[in-house]
Amino acid sequence: MKNRYSLLLVLALVVSASLWNTCFESPLNSKQLEAKVPSQANPRQPHSTIFSHSTLHEGSKHLAKIAKLATPSVVHIQCERQTPRGAVEETGSGVIVRGEGAPGLYIVTNRHVVRDSNGKSISIQLHDGRVIHPQRKWEDKDTDLAILKLNITDVPPADWGDSDKLDIGHMVLAMGSPFGLSESVTLGIISAKGRRSLQLGSGSEVLNQNFLQTDAAINPGNSGGPLIDLEGKIIGINTAIASNSGGNDGIGFSIPSKLVRHVFNQLVKYGQVYRAYLGVQLDPEFSIATAGRLKMDRVRGARVVKVISNTPASRANLKYDDVILSFGGIDVLDQNHLINLVSLTAIDNRVSVVLLRNGRKVNVMVELANRQILDELERKQKESQQSSRRFRTPAEPMSFQRVKHSQEQDILTGLQLYAMNEELADQLGFEKSQSGLLVMNVDQQSSLHGVVKLYDVIEEVAGTPVNNLSEFRQVLSQNQTRTNLVLKVSNGKQGKPHHQLVIWQRKQ
Repeated sequence: MKNRYSLLLVLALVVSASLWNTCFESPLNSKQLEAKVPSQANPRQPHSTIFSHSTLHEGSKHLAKIAKLATPSVVHIQCERQTPRGAVEETGSGVIVRGEGAPGLYIVTNRHVVRDSNGKSISIQLHDGRVIHPQRKWEDKDTDLAILKLNITDVPPADWGDSDKLDIGHMVLAMGSPFGLSESVTLGIISAKGRRSLQLGSGSEVLNQNFLQTDAAINPGNSGGPLIDLEGKIIGINTAIASNSGGNDGIGFSIPSKLVRHVFNQLVKYGQVYRAYLGVQLDPEFSIATAGRLKMDRVRGARVVKVISNTPASRANLKYDDVILSFGGIDVLDQNHLINLVSLTAIDNRVSVVLLRNGRKVNVMVELANRQILDELERKQKESQQSSRRFRTPAEPMSFQRVKHSQEQDILTGLQLYAMNEELADQLGFEKSQSGLLVMNVDQQSSLHGVVKLYDVIEEVAGTPVNNLSEFRQVLSQNQTRTNLVLKVSNGKQGKPHHQLVIWQRKQ
């Protein structure tokens, strides 16, 4: 009886494979596949008419045609790179595609397969047995993708599919060279979509995570190979597995084709990927308790914990504790989802953003900027810090003070402040772009007397930039339940800005 039920279960699974019309919106039918992949004559005749036309047999033939259609576009990649311990060999897979708006053929693979390798050190084995080397290589560390330019044209490229049309349960094929075994094909389904915040091993720099999860067997050597739909089209690039053994445990991850195509087109056209950015820091541990404090019934969206000065977010007046609910009309699931949405948006685009602020929905328009600007500023800051450590001279001195007062009073009591502008910044030794509130007077009754001084500039309160008195009061109102408030204060010091952090502690 057990064997009978097992057989029925197997038959049911295979029957589902043949019902491709219910899995995809516009699949190739058997005749279309026959046109692309002519069937070979089989000298052996079926034992019975019923068996030859069974669903099992037809489903199997269909899968074989898909594999035969896609296999010539899949390649085996072998690289050698030098390390302090000697030469290291890396193997993986790739798939041949056409250039979109650019002539020639290219291979898409994973960056970790070909990193630190170039030219003759990268060997590509084609379906027909030839071994060639790429003309050129582009890489994108934020997605772990690499593109190799080919100098041949007599190989068949694969077509792109649409990963956005995939649903959980759709059947897929994983192709590649696991353990060096070329032209391997495994069958599975889409187990989940939008997998983010994955730990992809030591040294991983993957920022844009939005993986497809599949149970199609993916093993070492499959990296860079394509995930294929039932039309024989690329809907993902296999990149990682979750495994305790180092082999396939039924949980593999692929980069969706929508993201792959975006990165591919940017690399081929510009030599790099241009990404937009907002200019905020997000809460990686947004909890139900915090959501409740913000008058939310559940955790959703991305919570802002800091707004960086002179960025699209600060110009759009985003605030600390804002929760970004939607971006460009798409509901935001979490912080990594928002990062992906922003990264895939064109630079200089004006995007509608819906926020939850103080329990109310607020609509704002944000004009996105080039993330390279922010990266360059961060790079220069790191270089400056490294230089200061090397020569033991502070590049931007930072001090720290704590203020604990004994009276119930507003932090603004006894302070006279004025919004900074270019003319004032230039006269006081700041960069002309300096923003914040200039301290004009500090009365003795002020809790900040002796801590902040004339000509100081209050740049941030509770991690939020403040450019006028209204913003200052708004941040205070948003943080009225906090015992401690952090102020970032700067002083021009004759062209050498000095920063200090002030902890203003409320009376207990």
